[in-house]
Amino acid sequence: MAGLYIHIPFCKKACHYCDFHFTRNVKQMDDMVDAICRELKLQFDFLEREVINTVYFGGGTPSLMNENQLKRLMRTIRFEHDLSSNPEITLEANPDDLSADKLDMFYQNGINRLSIGVQTFNDTHLKWMNRVHNAEEAQETFYMARQAGFENISLDLIYALPHDSHELWLEDLKRIIRLHPEHISSYCLTIEPKTAFGKWVEQEKMPDIDEDYAAEQFEILLRVMERHGYGQYEISNFAQPGYESQHNSNYWKQEKYLGVGPSAHSFNGNYKQANAANNAKYLKSLKEDIIPFEMMPMTREDQINEYILTSLRTKWGCDLELVKSRYGIDLLQHHEVYLRDIFNRGMIDVEDDFITLTNNGKLLADKIAADLFIYIED
Repeated sequence: MAGLYIHIPFCKKACHYCDFHFTRNVKQMDDMVDAICRELKLQFDFLEREVINTVYFGGGTPSLMNENQLKRLMRTIRFEHDLSSNPEITLEANPDDLSADKLDMFYQNGINRLSIGVQTFNDTHLKWMNRVHNAEEAQETFYMARQAGFENISLDLIYALPHDSHELWLEDLKRIIRLHPEHISSYCLTIEPKTAFGKWVEQEKMPDIDEDYAAEQFEILLRVMERHGYGQYEISNFAQPGYESQHNSNYWKQEKYLGVGPSAHSFNGNYKQANAANNAKYLKSLKEDIIPFEMMPMTREDQINEYILTSLRTKWGCDLELVKSRYGIDLLQHHEVYLRDIFNRGMIDVEDDFITLTNNGKLLADKIAADLFIYIED
């Protein structure tokens, strides 16, 4: 199952925590859509004509697109690529962009899954993060999306926002459960160096993330999600049965995907490529039918370690037999002492040739994965 990612690099404002590639110069939107359509044509064989089952419009803020722009992209996708008869087509959106008319337009043009960036229902924190919408708009947007016909909606929340107790986090969880979306993504606030928050921490205008506080909020999240029937299928993602994101699951299972647009990444099973994170360069190059990308060959070591890193984040876990048959590595034998230690400490389960993380292990997922990495001498 192959996936297609479309990067729409425009936003109204810069959120104080975000380090994704975007610009506020929305006057370039039509030119960018033209360039992305050209790239879609040039990349017709990257996936070797494999059927595409998922399309994901990310950004930036794809919900800034108008109907003509979306139609041009969807027409090009269907004409240049082998799209399945019933694909999952997701569009990321901010509540302030979504009117009833716009939601109807997205739905009528093939979008069947929405991912809405709520982040929090606390207006003070929304202003602090430099978000454009308020809590009431987020709630009303959800109801309007339902009225437009959307039956697969994901809402995003951020935890570890500064507060002297867990009261606000519990209120956020209570409000999102009340809406009962099919999917919830919840991410810990991270401080990236080139963001406003990164500069504030460096200037000591705000504290860095308290790891113990964040861990407590993660544990609260797990309990609330389980209590209300949301299965955790990846560390930051929870879904009602049957509503796991097919597109993102492709990434974690190392399926092939094509990314188009500035800063987009692609993977065809053997190597990755990354488009230039520069709108001017991207637009200029595509006018000459040149894709400005860097190819990143993946060694056997790279492929093993990326599989370990991504698979351990999921409910499916790391398939030991797959690692052995595909890469010739017996992880149980290679890391016997370490695996026995973290098993005895209740960090992992090992069953039917799969390693999965327990709730305690999920708190240290990246460290455990790094400790399991394989280093192959040339």
